[in-house]
Amino acid sequence: MRVLFCLLLIICCTSCTYFSSDKNKGQQSLDTIINFNKVDVFPSFAECKDKIDEAKTSCFRETIHRKIADNLSQHHLEIKKEIDAIVTVELEISTEGKFILKKINSSENIREQLPKLDSLLEVSVNTLPKIFPAIKRGIPVATQYSLPIRIQLKE
Repeated sequence: MRVLFCLLLIICCTSCTYFSSDKNKGQQSLDTIINFNKVDVFPSFAECKDKIDEAKTSCFRETIHRKIADNLSQHHLEIKKEIDAIVTVELEISTEGKFILKKINSSENIREQLPKLDSLLEVSVNTLPKIFPAIKRGIPVATQYSLPIRIQLKE
């Protein structure tokens, strides 16, 4: 009985931690949640490089709209009826900073009246200069960008 009591006392005094693995004792626990829907640094043109955060994002949007509008304004477009609509251009900006046209969403009315608009937008996107890509955790990443373009033409 005495031996059984000593054995039971020894078992109760020893902890289960002696049997656990010590692999992670030296490592710091990592509880960082990474949001893959946002980038740390927004893509930017050379003229927007020195701006910070919201100013850089705003500069990027204004510059891309201006460059595409300048390119489209060089072409004479004839229409039958007045147009005031928004065309959405889906772009990808690669890790090298190149623009890749993914899709153009436009109404049936615009496609009927301006059948060349898709090819003009494609040329406009292809003539955009190379930019600095978006950065996530210090690594250049590809990003997708939806660019709404307002088409406003009068007879």
